[in-house]
Amino acid sequence: MMLYLTDWLALFHKGFSVFHYLTLRAILSVLTALTIALLIGRPMIRRLRVYKIGQTVRNDGPQSHLAKSGTPTMGGALILVAVTAATLLWSELDNRYVWIALLTSLAFGLIGLVDDYKKLIKRDPRGLPARWKYFWQTVCGFVAAIALYVTATSPAETALLIPYTKDLAIQLGPWFILLTYFVIVGASNAVNLTDGLDGLAIMPTVLVAGALGVFTYAAGHSQIANYLLIPYLPQVGELVVFCAALVGAGLGFLWFNAYPALVFMGDVGALALGAALGVVAVAARQELVLFVMGGVFVAETVSVMLQVLSFKLTGKRIFRMAPLHHHFELQGWPEPRVIVRFWIMTVVLVLIGLASLKIR
Repeated sequence: MMLYLTDWLALFHKGFSVFHYLTLRAILSVLTALTIALLIGRPMIRRLRVYKIGQTVRNDGPQSHLAKSGTPTMGGALILVAVTAATLLWSELDNRYVWIALLTSLAFGLIGLVDDYKKLIKRDPRGLPARWKYFWQTVCGFVAAIALYVTATSPAETALLIPYTKDLAIQLGPWFILLTYFVIVGASNAVNLTDGLDGLAIMPTVLVAGALGVFTYAAGHSQIANYLLIPYLPQVGELVVFCAALVGAGLGFLWFNAYPALVFMGDVGALALGAALGVVAVAARQELVLFVMGGVFVAETVSVMLQVLSFKLTGKRIFRMAPLHHHFELQGWPEPRVIVRFWIMTVVLVLIGLASLKIR
């Protein structure tokens, strides 16, 4: 939106043409989203308290969590507001990648909002029934996948790139749709499972979103893509503005979500953020790198799967409690230690993922 205004102003002063630089607009997107999140954070928290929209804590988990009962949740809505505003302000609005990423995030956020609404306002402990939640996730995931597939303009946009190799790519054809669906829905649920401690999910999301911004910028720049020996993907570079908005909004939310949290993001935030990461990773053709950089999300998801499978087959549990972060809490780790160590692991994994740009 601001790009159109600066184009008009550039007619009177050429200095305004600087806003065409993606790097500048990415910086402005971070700052805009951060500012919006900080400005609306406290009023939103107060409003959530007035309406008593607070977290319900399980009594079979770590006892330290009982004190969190009643903490305002659904705070992920402020992330979506900040991301949407910053993206619309600083990106090119005729870019298909921007709209697919933004609308998919909002769609998954709406699913989470309905789930949170039923749990916290209607006081239905089941929330949105699992079958309906997964049904709508499936619908939204396939819509996004089909949109990316039918609008692809080159074979590189639907090929599976194998990281750490020079030119190994697998042409997927229509199978691209199925892979994209699994990446988007899987990432959405993985972030949701990780969102169990103060700041645990949001900081890895910020780190991974920032790294994906690097990938999208590189892939969308013909000279950089050629230098790094990665496929050049026209228009995908504009997603760096969206990734920057995720970073800014995430940091703004962390201001209130840091231990001890004043607000939780709820499903409205977790489902949307995971879907956003999945869409961007697919657009940049970095699904496998997302698997590496989002290793914390993967570990949390796998821990739940293994726990359920083990209990059904043997009647025994592998972990004291799943997801994995609760296992470490019950092992005696204080909550801040679990959070910071998971953050550190994410930093390492993100650096390993970024290394794939040169190790090939």
